[in-house]
Amino acid sequence: MNSDVQLDAKGLNCPLPILKAKKTLKGMEAGKIIEIISTDPGSVADFEAFCRTTGNELLESSSSDGIFTYYIKKT
Repeated sequence: MNSDVQLDAKGLNCPLPILKAKKTLKGMEAGKIIEIISTDPGSVADFEAFCRTTGNELLESSSSDGIFTYYIKKT
C-alpha cells in the first residue's frame, strides 16, 4: 500500500507510537495516508482503539518478525 507519510516508531513503547502518530496526523490533510512501523506488540490494540476514538480509518495492519505495520487514513 502506498502512503503519503512514513513514521518509524520502532523501539518505542506505549504510548509513544500513538503520541507520535497523533502529532504527525495533526499536520496532515484529510484523505492522506500515514504508514507507521512499530515493534511494540501492544500497538495492535492501541492503534485499533486510537482509530475508533479519533475517527481516522485503519486501512490495514500487519505483522512480520516482530515488526508491526499500520496504514491509517486521516479523516
